Amino acid sequence: MLGKRKLILDKSCEVYDLLLPWMDGDFFDFGQHHVVPGAVYLIDRAQMNHNRELIRELIESDTIRVILSNPAEGSSTLKDHCEHIHNCGDLARDHRMLLIGGGDMDSEWPCLQYDSFLPKILDYKENQQATSQSSRIYETLHKPYKFLFLNGRSRFHRKYLLERFRLNGLLDQSLWTNLEKQTVQQQGQDPMFTSIDIMTLPAKYEVERYRQQVNKTFDSGFVKSDLFSREWGEIYIEPAPYIDTYFSLVTETVFDYPYSFRTEKIWKPMAMAHPWIAVANAGYYRDIRNLGFKTFDHLIDESFDQIEDSQKRIERIAEVVTDLCGQNLDEFLASAQNICKYNQQHLADMRLQVRKEFPERFFQFIARYQFNE
Repeated sequence: MLGKRKLILDKSCEVYDLLLPWMDGDFFDFGQHHVVPGAVYLIDRAQMNHNRELIRELIESDTIRVILSNPAEGSSTLKDHCEHIHNCGDLARDHRMLLIGGGDMDSEWPCLQYDSFLPKILDYKENQQATSQSSRIYETLHKPYKFLFLNGRSRFHRKYLLERFRLNGLLDQSLWTNLEKQTVQQQGQDPMFTSIDIMTLPAKYEVERYRQQVNKTFDSGFVKSDLFSREWGEIYIEPAPYIDTYFSLVTETVFDYPYSFRTEKIWKPMAMAHPWIAVANAGYYRDIRNLGFKTFDHLIDESFDQIEDSQKRIERIAEVVTDLCGQNLDEFLASAQNICKYNQQHLADMRLQVRKEFPERFFQFIARYQFNE
């Protein structure tokens, strides 16, 4: 119960379990659900999309109050879905509907940010077992690869770095993937637009459950669904790629948008106590530090995090990675170990804290927009 209003939860909502003690009802299919007038509804993206006209009518008639919950998406994607898929962008901007998303948003959009990927990374038994081997990263010197460079969808910042490192020879010195064969073009940018073939990890570096599939011939341009059997395969951690590389080059989903969106891509090296460089939006490092994690500014120049111009930021990141690869990486790894171990422990602590604090943050959020009145 939220004040005088009942709280009704979509069973598919990612925050469903976190709000169970305050729930007055739930549903699987909103279209078949008997609507409770005056209630506050948390609805996930699938139900919002399937029932968008009905939900819009209920909001406009002030029959119910609705919060769209989609913390698996960053703010730019969430905005796009609201505008072009769910047909509710105007309702959100007018604060007649609230949002729960994975990234911060500007004040025009009433959004509660929830780091859903942070606590999930250690929910998996396979990942817990993998992290127990993280000490091998520091016991294994003279590694066969300089850095781990995993790329799924072809986005400009990923394509730029793949091309840049292909040209300067660093790509051959990295353990890398490219799961989409597509040229990414951005108006006004340097046209390094030759196509790069699909590249999966060698079988010994892939998670055991997917090793049989890495040598398949893939028919589509984007092979992630086939490679991972239409599962969320990228959440799993295999220790070997981290043991055989000195650092992870993390190409996050968001690069051009001004708000951070932290996915499993950053939490995997954190969980493995592996050094990392993040290719993300300006301010990403600042936001990571604000969560209590440490970065490697005593070892590398992280000033690129303050560069707002996306092209200049990606160029500087490429220079930093190139410079680092020219150094003694065994010494770099040893110097980074204490920070990595700290971050690994802080992640384990934070996953409990993030979930524990969510209900109070949620109640404060709805009170700010008077959804509980």
